[in-house]
Amino acid sequence: MGVLALQGAFVEHEDYLRRSGALPVEVRLPEQLDEIDGLILPGGESTTIGKLLRRFGFEEPLRKFEKPIWGTCAGMILLSKEILGGLPDQLALDRIDLRVTRNAFGRQVDSFTAQLELSNLEEPIPAVFIRAPLAQPLSDRVEILAEVDGQVAAARQQNVWVSSFHPELSGDLRLHKAFVASCRTGET
Repeated sequence: MGVLALQGAFVEHEDYLRRSGALPVEVRLPEQLDEIDGLILPGGESTTIGKLLRRFGFEEPLRKFEKPIWGTCAGMILLSKEILGGLPDQLALDRIDLRVTRNAFGRQVDSFTAQLELSNLEEPIPAVFIRAPLAQPLSDRVEILAEVDGQVAAARQQNVWVSSFHPELSGDLRLHKAFVASCRTGET
């Protein structure tokens, strides 16, 4: 199971993957994408991660990556079709039909934790929002898994998963376990 390890909260995702029964691989080169069963794009700074993806030649390989992929916070921004509040050349990989607003809840000081009802989990999950994006679906191909203030906080489109919050900081392994299971079975 790969975790993009260029910038951001990749170490925390690696810990959650280990605790979910998977062997994490730090992905630093595009060639490594062939060696993994799925990929997590972690939270961090989306502009910086986007620049690093371009510098290291990840842009096209990630557009063509057919295995399950999950973007959290900054990763959600990068996987989206449209980005509001970004730089004119902000990288949008166009992997999920979402229009994303960066830093929708404000600055770092406005960070918060909320109990979030996800359609694929029986019990609410603690969701940590740090300068989090929110999104609006651009097509009916997007399955909305959770909302906050009428905006998408978690969604899936085929094998592309996104969450605006940081599940790797929640103390709850359920989303990581579900992602690992989908990577192992190839189900969406």
